[in-house]
Amino acid sequence: MTSPQRPYVDDLALALLIADRADSITMDRFNARDLVVETKPDLTPVSDADKAVERMIRDLVAAERPGDGVLGEEYPELVGDGGRRWIVDPVDGTKNFVRGVPVWSTVIGLQDAEGQLVVGVVSAPALGRRWWATLGGGSWVNEPGGVEPRRIHVSKVSSLADASISASDTQWVPADHQHRWDALRHACWRNRAYGDFWSHLLVAEGAIDIAAEPELNLYDVAGVAIIVTEAGGRFTGVNGVDGPAQGSGLATNGLLHDEVLAFIGRP
Repeated sequence: MTSPQRPYVDDLALALLIADRADSITMDRFNARDLVVETKPDLTPVSDADKAVERMIRDLVAAERPGDGVLGEEYPELVGDGGRRWIVDPVDGTKNFVRGVPVWSTVIGLQDAEGQLVVGVVSAPALGRRWWATLGGGSWVNEPGGVEPRRIHVSKVSSLADASISASDTQWVPADHQHRWDALRHACWRNRAYGDFWSHLLVAEGAIDIAAEPELNLYDVAGVAIIVTEAGGRFTGVNGVDGPAQGSGLATNGLLHDEVLAFIGRP
């Protein structure tokens, strides 16, 4: 896969290699009749593909970047000795994956020794799409039929009345803030639930303007957040604090961010 020259090119190359190998595993197991699905203690599903991808990532990082840590969804964190950390969700959208819905991805983020995200890759092979970003290098997408990567940017929509909003669920957490969420959705022009990584990356592409989730883990969105911000958007928790480590996620084109927080923001 060719791409424009950007900062962190060696780390990006490794992230793209990880994505290539993850795609091979997940597409081989997608809709497989012998797919093994278990229920984790938090009552969420995990498939044999989730586990196989994360094992592959850990092995590849150990071989190519000894000393780097790995934080993933399925296994205990591997703490490195250099301060850098790969943050991965082997299959984001497992509920879709196990039911044959093609909206799922592998999410890869790289955090430097100062804790700053410097690389993000999200690969959704069943959709034929892959997004990536490097710190200072902008955000890009490869899409079906595209010969060259396309640089992406958030929208310039500045009014909620003209905005399109997406989430993973119509229910909000905590439940006593449901009325705030409903009020925000009703204030927007269009409501959809594309869900998971897809909502946030559509913000990065400028296809929609707001994506919000009240509960998230760091591995869900570390690789997603940098793509949103390098596309010119803003990514915070619903507490308004920048970054993907707030336990929730709000991605916007930046122009709408403060107004959205006025509806759903919480301390």
